[in-house]
Amino acid sequence: MPDVLVVAGLSLAAAALVMTLTAVVAARAGRVSVVDTAWGIALLVVALVCALSSGTWQSWLLVALVGVWAGRLSSHIFTRSRSHGEDPRYLAVLGGPLPEVGMGVAVRRVFLVQGAAVWLVSLPLQAAAVAGLSWSWVVWVGVAVWLLGVVFETVGDAQLAAYKRDPDRGPVLNRGLWSWSRHPNYFGDACVWWGIWLAGGLASGWLPGLVALLAPVAMTVWLVWITGARLLERTMMQRPGYPEYAARTSMFVPLPPKRS
Repeated sequence: MPDVLVVAGLSLAAAALVMTLTAVVAARAGRVSVVDTAWGIALLVVALVCALSSGTWQSWLLVALVGVWAGRLSSHIFTRSRSHGEDPRYLAVLGGPLPEVGMGVAVRRVFLVQGAAVWLVSLPLQAAAVAGLSWSWVVWVGVAVWLLGVVFETVGDAQLAAYKRDPDRGPVLNRGLWSWSRHPNYFGDACVWWGIWLAGGLASGWLPGLVALLAPVAMTVWLVWITGARLLERTMMQRPGYPEYAARTSMFVPLPPKRS
């Protein structure tokens, strides 16, 4: 098995390389939101680095899991955002449009942070490469949780897209998965990384699992409280009918809707 410092260093270098290339693309495009498309690609590159370092079937399975998730997410974000301007979230982080604040600010506030986040979230991939497999059955439990997450992400995004195409849609999407959770796609994303933690971190032993636990916890915190649900709710609560929808629908974990 490769040395932990070697794998950690190579993973950090891979994340830094992808973010550097993304910063170049952002400078040409005039917006930093392109980093959302690069997020999944960066994690896939780190997964490949870890698999090449260890050569185990466990690490190559993780490449497949990350690759399916990254391919779907990156293509979805690219298709959704290619005709839009800068994401309002990044305008707030930067303090203005990229051409005004400059790349120095963007690198410090966005690309360095995103690169560090990629390295942190990739801890289960690094754990599998360094520690090897201890419990194969935990790998398959992780695959099941990962699959649940992919289904929630895919179905949730498809239902949202169908809602946006419907000329007779109401003010709020409250059908399908969206009647059980106000953010089923974010819930699915969290499940994906809990599944990868099980398959890569915990399946490699108690100590690697404990260290790698930072990854799914951090991802869930970001999705719920920092970059995901809570941030979006600030805007959505201004939409007619949304407060009533929120009162009867779970914000994150899918639950049966409350009766009026």
